[in-house]
Amino acid sequence: MSEISTKPYMLRAIYEWCTDSGYTPYLAVKVDAATTVPMEYVKKGEIVLNISFGATSGLKMDNDSIRFHARFGGVSREIYVPVNNVMAIYANENGQGMAFEPQLGGYDDAPAASAPAPAPAPLAPVSAAPTLAPVPTPAPQPRPAGTDGGDGPDGPDGGGEPPKKGGGRPTLTRIK
Repeated sequence: MSEISTKPYMLRAIYEWCTDSGYTPYLAVKVDAATTVPMEYVKKGEIVLNISFGATSGLKMDNDSIRFHARFGGVSREIYVPVNNVMAIYANENGQGMAFEPQLGGYDDAPAASAPAPAPAPLAPVSAAPTLAPVPTPAPQPRPAGTDGGDGPDGPDGGGEPPKKGGGRPTLTRIK
């Protein structure tokens, strides 16, 4: 019998901590053929999703996947993320949360698509236990997907200026 991963339990715990503390929980996800997300919001094979109560409908976080509906550009979309694809969960307001190494490939429980998805490339084996990893300071990014602010992108990409200390986006930090 294989050992049960702690990752889905940690995801639910950090989500609960965020909501109990009044913070907005965000998921950083590595996108592959097993994920169902709006591809127009995917940047460099990744997407950041607001999974707060106000931004989602029917959120279900089980041991294999995270499923919910969210509005993107005013249109409700069904979102499916395998737990193995989650790279981090954190509070948007202060960056506190947990980072994980994504473990891509080998899914049999993804929802059926209208067209067959291409098979993912084989990957080297990765341990089943989540690991904490240092998170680099993020570059300025557009507003996360799933937040209909309506005011467009935050500015041109690659402005050439480093993020300002104390006023920019929060960074992900490990909880000890």
